Amino acid sequence: MPSVDKDPEEELYKLLRREKELKEKISALVEEIAILESKDGKGLGDEEVEDKDEELDLEEFEAPQWCIPIKANVMTFEWEKLAKACQFDVILMDPPWQLATHAPTRGVAIAYQQLPDICIEELPIQKLQTNGFIFIWVINNKYAKAFELMARWGYRYVDDITWVKQTVNRRMAKGHGYYLQHAKETCLVGMKGEDPPNCQHSVGSDVIFSERRGQSQKPEELYEMIEELVPNGKYLEIFGRKNNLRDYWVTVGNEL
Repeated sequence: MPSVDKDPEEELYKLLRREKELKEKISALVEEIAILESKDGKGLGDEEVEDKDEELDLEEFEAPQWCIPIKANVMTFEWEKLAKACQFDVILMDPPWQLATHAPTRGVAIAYQQLPDICIEELPIQKLQTNGFIFIWVINNKYAKAFELMARWGYRYVDDITWVKQTVNRRMAKGHGYYLQHAKETCLVGMKGEDPPNCQHSVGSDVIFSERRGQSQKPEELYEMIEELVPNGKYLEIFGRKNNLRDYWVTVGNEL
């Protein structure tokens, strides 16, 4: 077949278009590489940072020397035996509340088993304390239930604490919410009987500004406040995790 001469100008345009396409692909690859490299720490989204920090914390975890961890299923644990051995001055709970069914997590992975209200209310909390305080972390749609539980267990509501979550840069750490983004958590405070021994008054603050860390990990400031409120007290935490263990606290949970 006779050869067909190619138009040099047309060939030049083809080469220029090809060069442009290659530059665009290279630029896209550079951006993808930058994103992947940023996932070593910087550049992660808030929820990714939270999960990564929790993973690192647990990998490097070393239990405090004088903590008392009890790894057990909270629902089947023999609470009566613990109650006979010790009556606590302070009880702290972070129940794994069952979330609402409509878009419950908004895309956030929940790394723990949730419990229906009926299971939480069956806990024999009233047997563990004669006089003292109970601190209950509560989510938005469980306020009424938490007040009901307090009354059921023999407590009266006396105060509440707001934890305003912050990022590592001290900015407000906004999380997922159904209508509004959430940047705080609330802990209700109840009282049973009389003041426990050595109880102090007007301590701390009812607002905590503290960095958000691993999923479900609460601020150290709350533990410090409790220990200031009831110095040298007998402290119990229920539904605790490894990162909650603290010297001179009894911690019960199935993730210890």
